[in-house]
Amino acid sequence: MTRSKPEYHCGLDAAVDVVGGKWKPLILWALGARGALRFGELRRNVPGVSEKMLIQQLRELEADGIVHREVYREVPPRVEYSLTEPGNALNKALQPLGEWGSAFMEVIIQRKTEQPAV
Repeated sequence: MTRSKPEYHCGLDAAVDVVGGKWKPLILWALGARGALRFGELRRNVPGVSEKMLIQQLRELEADGIVHREVYREVPPRVEYSLTEPGNALNKALQPLGEWGSAFMEVIIQRKTEQPAV
């Protein structure tokens, strides 16, 4: 089964397609900050993510060439995840967004708690 060719209107559109969602930026941050991690280590470094969601997000990031999955033929088998060159570049591109979030986190929290639930 082949995937249809996505249509992007700009570079931001393509980037958001790759990194969109709640967990992918946090996975990138953990791998960028800690280096290669085994699945359990990665799960501990991304608080709140379920095992199923982490597996799904890692598979998508691997398919997009952002994360590398290395399987070591040992007993017991060992698998490590790390960022690829495009993954490192993407992680660096997200750093200013993280800095913006840190600078305005209290304002964001305040506005979110003041707004009535939809």
